[in-house]
Amino acid sequence: MRVLVAAALTLATSVAIAHGPTRQKVVESIEVSVAPDAAWGRIKDFSALQSWHPAVESSTTTDGNNVGSVRTLTLKGGGQIVEVLEAYSDADRKMSYRMKDPGPVPVSNYTSTLSVKVADGGGTVIEWRGAFYRGYPLNDPPPDKNDEAAIKAVTDIYRSGLAHLKELLQK
Repeated sequence: MRVLVAAALTLATSVAIAHGPTRQKVVESIEVSVAPDAAWGRIKDFSALQSWHPAVESSTTTDGNNVGSVRTLTLKGGGQIVEVLEAYSDADRKMSYRMKDPGPVPVSNYTSTLSVKVADGGGTVIEWRGAFYRGYPLNDPPPDKNDEAAIKAVTDIYRSGLAHLKELLQK
């Protein structure tokens, strides 16, 4: 019996040590003092991220706001990100997309949703949420591709984009 217990503990320990990356999530939102339709009007074009995100130099799509459209973002300072539109609803003011190639962003299997909702008491809440794995899929990732680096990168992308969007909307 002791041998079985020892074997079970050894197996459990080795499984825990062999555990790979876990799915991470980031949710950022900002409240703006414009109508939801005005906010959505500014961000609803899948091919126009450069019109409100300060890190994006240019953006092209293969099929506009249609599901399956592929967006290529060229970043200021170099680098590209390739994303595919997975869901789009003008009526719900929401779009979801997946990164096919994260370029310089230290993530893998990244999905994101950008949505616009009526805020309590008036105004608008713009929410950007993402789920992803770190860029290095094995154990012992280098510091630039670990969970913390991935969370920081996505958080910084969301915060800078939403802050700049708020400035543009409230001019």
